[in-house]
Amino acid sequence: MKKKPTIHEVAARAGVGLGTVSRVLNNHPAVRPETRARVLRAMEELGYTPNPHARRIAGGRSYTVSVLLPFVATEFYRRLIEGIESVLLEKRYDLALFPILSQARLKRYLESTTLAFLTDGLILASYDLTELFGEGRLPTERPVVLVDARNPRYDSVYLDNRLGGRLAGAYLARFPGSIFAIKVEEEPDRAFRHTVFSERMAGFLEAIKEAGRPFPEGHLYVTRLSAEGGRLALRHFLEKASPPLNIFAGADQVALGVLEEAQRLGLTLGKEVRVLGFDGHPFAEEVGLSTIVQPVEAMGARAAQLLLERMQGYGGPPREVRFEPTLVERASTGTPPEAPYLP
Repeated sequence: MKKKPTIHEVAARAGVGLGTVSRVLNNHPAVRPETRARVLRAMEELGYTPNPHARRIAGGRSYTVSVLLPFVATEFYRRLIEGIESVLLEKRYDLALFPILSQARLKRYLESTTLAFLTDGLILASYDLTELFGEGRLPTERPVVLVDARNPRYDSVYLDNRLGGRLAGAYLARFPGSIFAIKVEEEPDRAFRHTVFSERMAGFLEAIKEAGRPFPEGHLYVTRLSAEGGRLALRHFLEKASPPLNIFAGADQVALGVLEEAQRLGLTLGKEVRVLGFDGHPFAEEVGLSTIVQPVEAMGARAAQLLLERMQGYGGPPREVRFEPTLVERASTGTPPEAPYLP
């Protein structure tokens, strides 16, 4: 059996002392970039893998970051984790994922001794759970960053969802035909409530009103985050008005169901049915879905950068990083008229 390379061999190959290798392993800032690169190259050439337990004993750190998130198996969280990993893995930190999933699991995470709060730092995605703790603070002295959520006590990275809704409303108001919207319903449990869908819809309705377009109460359909919800919504809208229909779906996954149902019914996308999604997931391009794009990977990467800065000693006040969405037009909405539609 081949013997594992040692830190002594890494130091010898890189032409540095053991202390320098140790500082590189511990991400110490007092290492020149060219020296760091030489040490990392020596590690790669030798196939050296640091012992995480030894590192923890030596430096009082686990070299692990917790990510507390609602789910794992969704496109949004897959992309978010990818963004977080792109930064943390480069610094040799491992990720420990803690999906909430249910009230029972949430209760486990309310104990200060749970592993989620004992790693070197914590990224809390989407749900701001601080109100469940005394004084509105999580039960850890480790650095904490929120992503896809905001809290004045912690660094926060978020998307301006209201602006995204306004972009959607102003865009669809340019087309002739009735305007409809699909809202993803919120969780009834306050601890699991995620307000991004409400923010999107609020912005959408503001823009529709400013454009002078009517929006009867029956033109809003509330459903679960699923393609089936989009299919049911289109059937509902067709009972309210004849084509052309202009539909804002609060999420790409819901918009996908609208596309599928329109095709099943033989309706022409971009003319008889225009649908606009929200998220900018990769599959949107594949199916020709116009959408409001949020830079999920960039948000995850920025959250990881803020956390690294905290773990490396930054002690300034909480920071807020706001991302703006963008509109991408594809076949599902067709070409908007040159002049805005006047009701």
